[in-house]
Amino acid sequence: MGFAKVGGTRIGMPGRPSLVVQYVTGCHTGTIGSAGLSETQLASYLSRLDVPLATLKDQYQKRTLAHLRVPEWQDDIGEAEAAMAVLAKGARTIIFLGTGGSSLGGQTLAQLNGWNIPGAADAAQKTRPRTRFYDNLDGATLEGALRHTDLASTRFVVVSKSGGTPETLVQAVVALGAVRAAGLEAELPRLFLGLSDPAVPGKTNGLRALFTKFAIPVLSHPPEIGGRFSCLTNVGLLPALARGLDVRAYRAGAKAVVDAMLVAKDASAFAPAVGAAVAVALARERGIRVNIMLPYADRLARFGHWYVQLWAESLGKGGEGTTPVACLGPLDQHSQLQLFMDGPKEHFLTVLRTPTSGTGPALDADLAALAGIGFMQGRTVGDLIAAQGVAVPEALARAGRPVRTIDIDRIDEAALGALMMMMMLETILAAQLLGVDAFDQPAVELAKTLTRDRLTSAQSTSPATTK
Repeated sequence: MGFAKVGGTRIGMPGRPSLVVQYVTGCHTGTIGSAGLSETQLASYLSRLDVPLATLKDQYQKRTLAHLRVPEWQDDIGEAEAAMAVLAKGARTIIFLGTGGSSLGGQTLAQLNGWNIPGAADAAQKTRPRTRFYDNLDGATLEGALRHTDLASTRFVVVSKSGGTPETLVQAVVALGAVRAAGLEAELPRLFLGLSDPAVPGKTNGLRALFTKFAIPVLSHPPEIGGRFSCLTNVGLLPALARGLDVRAYRAGAKAVVDAMLVAKDASAFAPAVGAAVAVALARERGIRVNIMLPYADRLARFGHWYVQLWAESLGKGGEGTTPVACLGPLDQHSQLQLFMDGPKEHFLTVLRTPTSGTGPALDADLAALAGIGFMQGRTVGDLIAAQGVAVPEALARAGRPVRTIDIDRIDEAALGALMMMMMLETILAAQLLGVDAFDQPAVELAKTLTRDRLTSAQSTSPATTK
């Protein structure tokens, strides 16, 4: 198997044969010298993925890994659409409360229609409620948000898979308290929506218990899919619907990746397997410890942060894993590219590109010449970004730094669905190479337990409880 065979792997769907295309030639010794992987090395790692790939295919056929079947689900779409239609009625703002995997996937989708990017939303967004995400617990921020919010026209979506995430429960309790204090207790079932695991006899679910008390509806989070892998479930659908996105197209893009997996004759023909083999081989053979995700589009900025949790929490176990870092181009060319090109040889970069040539405002020729950028006369903003998307990977390769490029044919729901499913399967396959369980997070659970124990201990010895 020659390297050329895995130099470019693509994901396609009807009408879009090049939905996502991945190139890893920038990680080859023939391109970057001794810092890269030889054909033999990469072939060895890819061959180790043939059995895990066959296992994934078997799990798809036997329906034993729900992650592979989510793109085909239909019933939950209608349920999410109905819930959002009821929630949004009369609303001016929808606030999403949740953290980690309960928020980052939703933010990634929402940003596709301009969330958190001034002026980037479509015209129809003006007719929809505003969307806000509060994923980090900060007392001052939460207090200020509730104090300056018209609670009667605000809706809250609270997401916690387990129903026991302390930060999210704190947010929920504070929000409920604020609404009650505003004299709106009778409106709680209309103002709030929950999303959590189904009720299980004998198992505590704080979010469900809290919301049941006030007759607040709670949708069921698919229990078999963990938070960081839940972006294709109703966890991602609700924010997407709030921004007017086509969630069926989003899932169709994800399905294209699963379809490519089912027909791949071996690991070298499947983009996520190639990506996993390259990342793990670079770590094992070349000491690469930092994994940079660098999209060249504002609307993919939160995708980088979603990817960071996916990679870090899935693979960072038992001394294994590499450190993922979210960057944004061209912004971070001016803050971190110096390090990536001339610092320690421990970075592997993924440059994520979209077609930008000829897009954006065109520059006035006389003003461009006056500003000393005559080379931009008559060109558009997108022309500069397109040139950087080619020049930066080339510069990295010349500096002997491993770099892969991923091209998507355009930024829309289908492309994002494909991209996110691609990264999820790449992570699952990388875990197989590392010998770790991609789906657990034992260290995180320990930290949660110790936090709860500390607060419980402090409460039992406080003056208020010893009187």
